[in-house]
Amino acid sequence: MAREVVAPVSEDPEGDTPKRGVLAFFKELPVLIALALGIALLIKAFLVQAFFIPSASMEPTLQVGDRVLVNKLTYRFREPKRDDVIVFRDPYGDPCQAGPDSTPPPSCERNAFQGAWAWFAELFGLPTDHTRDFIKRIVALPGESIELRDGQVYVDGELVEFESDSKTGPQNDDYNMPPFEVPEDSFYVLGDNRANSSDSRTFRAISRDSIVGKAFVVVWPPNRFKGL
Repeated sequence: MAREVVAPVSEDPEGDTPKRGVLAFFKELPVLIALALGIALLIKAFLVQAFFIPSASMEPTLQVGDRVLVNKLTYRFREPKRDDVIVFRDPYGDPCQAGPDSTPPPSCERNAFQGAWAWFAELFGLPTDHTRDFIKRIVALPGESIELRDGQVYVDGELVEFESDSKTGPQNDDYNMPPFEVPEDSFYVLGDNRANSSDSRTFRAISRDSIVGKAFVVVWPPNRFKGL
C-alpha cells in the first residue's frame, strides 16, 4: 500500500513567521545598503561616471542640461586620440584646495549631509556647487603644432575639420592663433562652440594626468540619447 508523504506542519502557534521574516530583512538592510554604496563607489571611481553639462561650450554636440557617461578605463589601454570628447580636471586649479598660507573659502565648507548629497549628485550626473570638471574635444596631440586661422584648425600646417564644426550660427568664430607646439604628455582641447568656450586658447594644453576619461554616450534627456 502506497504511503502518503506530507510536509510537516510549522509549529508556530502565534503565526508570527512573516513578522520574523520582516525583522530579519531590516536587520540585513544596513549590510545591503553598505554593499550597494560600496559597489557604486567602485564604479564611480574606476569604471563609469555620469557628468552634467552646465554650459553651451560644446554645442551643438552637447546641450545645456545633457548628462553624459564617461568611461574611466579607456585610457588605461590606449592613448587619447584626436576628436575624442574628454572630461578633465579644472585646469585653473581647485578653488577649494587651501594653499600653505590660506584656508578654503566659506562656500567650500560642507557638513556631513551636504557631503553625502554631493556624492550622490555626482554619482548620477547632477550639478553641484563644487563641480569643476571640464569637457572638451581633443584637437591636437603631443608634439604636434596647432594653429588657428579664422577659427579653423591647422595641425602641422594642414587643415583639420571635425563633424561638429559649424560654419554659421553661434558656433562660428574667426579666432586667430599663431602656431603652438603641444608639449609631450599634453593635449590641446577646444569646445565645439568655440565662440563661447573657455579652452586651451585660455589655459593652454592640458596634461595627460588631468584627464578623467572619455565621454561616450548622452543618456539624458531621453530624446537626446546618442553615442559620442
